[in-house]
Amino acid sequence: MNYTEVTFKIENGYPLTDILIAELSEIGFESFEEDENFLKAYIPSESYDNEKIESIHILHTAENKISFTKKEIKEQNWNEVWESNFQPVTIGNDVYVRAPFHKKAEGVKYEIVIEPKMSFGTAHHDTTSLMIEQMLDEKIEGKSVLDMGCGTGILSILAEILGASDIVAIDNDEWAYNNALENRRKNKCKKIDVRLGDAGALKDEMFDVILANINRNILLEDMKVYSKHLNDNGILLLSGFLIEDVEVLKDEAKKSGLVFSSMMMKDEWIALRFIKESIVSK
Repeated sequence: MNYTEVTFKIENGYPLTDILIAELSEIGFESFEEDENFLKAYIPSESYDNEKIESIHILHTAENKISFTKKEIKEQNWNEVWESNFQPVTIGNDVYVRAPFHKKAEGVKYEIVIEPKMSFGTAHHDTTSLMIEQMLDEKIEGKSVLDMGCGTGILSILAEILGASDIVAIDNDEWAYNNALENRRKNKCKKIDVRLGDAGALKDEMFDVILANINRNILLEDMKVYSKHLNDNGILLLSGFLIEDVEVLKDEAKKSGLVFSSMMMKDEWIALRFIKESIVSK
């Protein structure tokens, strides 16, 4: 498969790079290479749509100076290229995330093996790290967990390691779905039900904990669905958005019967915790 490489020149640098990566991921870009003032983004050539790129808001605001060029890249072993840039990650002193070709670490509580195949969720991004930190603060043992937009399946794998009773992991990207299945096998997980789809893939299940590391628009759209499938006094953990998105997400959560509990922040990225109101407490 041929790929299109789009190189963005970003004069203002971080945090625009992270915002741009999030926006490009939404329109089909699969992998990224970052430099100080440049971002290279890759997408299958057949999926490239210049109008979608031009529609990205931050490319056209007066305060942001971003330009881009593109070129065709002939077919090559993209997994090999991706793997060459993948480094292990340690979150706190508790979670070590590595690829199969990395050495095991000593002195960490939990080790997760992720086959890096361009799926979101390798713990390199601040939002994944924030979700993991939130999960470590929760009592997951014995609880049912839903992982929406599961990517590599990293959060589902951690949920099983932390003792969750059963886990449903959902992603609408076929590549991510297959990668999550592979990572489930690599970590010898037995309790994760991986599904291809979106919130419509949910049945009548109810969950004690729902994880959603997606983007602001999807979170707003699916907030009522999360609440519907969350048990009374259940926990909703969200990330994938910036500080300016917090209030609108809190407002939508409140409309859905969810009570704001706490917030975590890493650079410009945010994670929120909500609790589902019980009927008795109303």
